[in-house]
Amino acid sequence: MGYEPGTAPEPVTLLIGEISEELMTIGESRAEYRIFDGISLDTARKTIGIGGIVFNVRPIIFRQLKDADAVALFICTAGPLIGEMSRKCMQEGDLLKGYVYDVIGSEIVENAADRMQEDIRETALSAGKKITNRFSPGYCGWDVAEQHTLFTFFRNNFCGITLTESALMNPVKSVSGIIGIGAGVRFAPYQCNMCDDKNCIYRNRKTKV
Repeated sequence: MGYEPGTAPEPVTLLIGEISEELMTIGESRAEYRIFDGISLDTARKTIGIGGIVFNVRPIIFRQLKDADAVALFICTAGPLIGEMSRKCMQEGDLLKGYVYDVIGSEIVENAADRMQEDIRETALSAGKKITNRFSPGYCGWDVAEQHTLFTFFRNNFCGITLTESALMNPVKSVSGIIGIGAGVRFAPYQCNMCDDKNCIYRNRKTKV
């Protein structure tokens, strides 16, 4: 929220504690992934093919995935209620409470994605392989419109996420993307110095794995 550790005023910390306790009883977060072997990598075009379907992930992401022999596609959500509660507070004029709901919602979906990523890491490790960091459409030059293609791999969609025509996810507090798997890949922090997206949620974020 922009505060240094230990510097948030008491009304904010009390509100965070109150909302966090409330949301712990809801438990709407969900995640799912599918692992695909036999992928094709086009070094010239910087694309990844899965069963004849091609993702143009662009150079920054391709550089991280180029040594993969499999990939995991994933979708993940914090659920619809958090966004609804945030909007309700905003409409009623309680902007701070609405903002706290929004921020906590972002943390919930990222935490769910972290746990999902750890599950993928353990699955890969059991086969003697490693994983890369996770990457989402809309970041590092990967066209967000390819989210429509990604969602075709999740016909049953356990997470219940839908897409608008412009490829925005609903619920808003949702993420999707790709993770590389292979003996030759390595997990690396996000290459923030190589990307010009200043609003990226992963900017300078150190994901544990």
